[in-house]
Amino acid sequence: MDAAREPAEPQEQLSAVPGPEADTPEEASGAGEQLDRPLPEGVRRRVVGLAADALGGLPAGELPATLRPYAKFTPARRAKYAGTALAAALEAEPVFRLRIAERLRLGQPDLVRALEAGSVPGAAEPLDVAAAAYLLRPRGWVRLVEDVSDRVERAGADDAAAEAARMVEKLQEELTSLRASARADLDRQRAESEGTRRELESLRKKQRSLESDTRRAQAEVKKLQVELAAAASAAATERGAAESENRRLKHRVTELESALETGRRSAREGRSVEDMRLRLLLDTVLQSAQGLQRELALPVTQLHPADLVDAVVPASASPHDVARRALAEDDPALLDQLLAIPQVHLVVDGYNVTKTGYPTLPLEQQRMRLLGGLAMLAQRTQAEVTCVFDGQDLDVPVIMAPPRGVRVRFSRTGQTADELIRQLVRAEPQGRPVVVVSTDKEVADGVRKAGARPVASVLLLNRLSRA
Repeated sequence: MDAAREPAEPQEQLSAVPGPEADTPEEASGAGEQLDRPLPEGVRRRVVGLAADALGGLPAGELPATLRPYAKFTPARRAKYAGTALAAALEAEPVFRLRIAERLRLGQPDLVRALEAGSVPGAAEPLDVAAAAYLLRPRGWVRLVEDVSDRVERAGADDAAAEAARMVEKLQEELTSLRASARADLDRQRAESEGTRRELESLRKKQRSLESDTRRAQAEVKKLQVELAAAASAAATERGAAESENRRLKHRVTELESALETGRRSAREGRSVEDMRLRLLLDTVLQSAQGLQRELALPVTQLHPADLVDAVVPASASPHDVARRALAEDDPALLDQLLAIPQVHLVVDGYNVTKTGYPTLPLEQQRMRLLGGLAMLAQRTQAEVTCVFDGQDLDVPVIMAPPRGVRVRFSRTGQTADELIRQLVRAEPQGRPVVVVSTDKEVADGVRKAGARPVASVLLLNRLSRA
């Protein structure tokens, strides 16, 4: 901008600023001043950028409700997605603006002291000065912002005029080049027109020669047509003879097919006699066996020797049948035995496990670490795995790709993860083995009443660490 390229001006005093005899603190600080027009776009971008940088350092309780969903974004993403919300909050909520101004005071103390002293640093970027004045609201800040806006607009107008002049010069050069090119094209077209005229004369001579050749060819065609008619008549005579021979051959084929069918029928009749004798003998044997069974009153057996051996039937096994002898409650072998049950469903209370094993990590890293371990466990055991997270405090949707083999669910607003886990257990058919991982006693008691087997979170953490 031209305003930035001008020589450094001396520190200009805010001569129009009211003196120390202001009647109220608001008048002394400039808080009662208001802009008569919207904040210039350049100044607005600087203000939003300063607020986006400072937003991450403020406690969540000190943020306006509209800005809390963006607190965990990076400064660049805050400026991009929350720019309108930041500008509205700075204008509507003075307390929030003062907190951002305090952050600016820590980051640029020299600029802030100069503005509060009533002077403008000559070497400072005009947009930075206007943005700081908007946030700090010293006396005369409105005039300062408007002066910067006027300087930016003048610089933009000068740049536009210079660009227009360069464009006009470029267009004049292109016009001169186009005129020279047009003259060259006109000369080339004249030369081509002369060549075309000579070529046309040559083509006319060739046309007259071709017309003569065409007349000779037409006479030859007529001669060939007469010969073709004679050949067609001879071909029709030969075709009639061929059709007559074809009909005779078809009649002969029909006679041969009739003879063949007669031979086949005779062969089938001979074979039918032998089949009848064998069927009669088989029926006699079957009837004798059935008569012997009725005579001895033998029942149809449905019991096999292996059915008499005492053992646990796999289909009736449940997580409560798994032996605990010599296994501690946190022994990973106990979880291996539970996951070895056919058709077992493992339901995991996600945050209960992660806050037990690695509570210092951010929630997103907690989820990714747990889901990675569950994916490997599901691949090795082939068990159905569902991981439940508490989603009632989420301000924005969670964007993630669930790992293969693991079903990921978040509870709805107004619903806890504990309630969702109990719903999942009740949704399973009666008799299906279900294992629930949670240290929460209320969750454990609820799923135990529904027929599921609760285990502690430390058991799953030991199993994942061993893997």
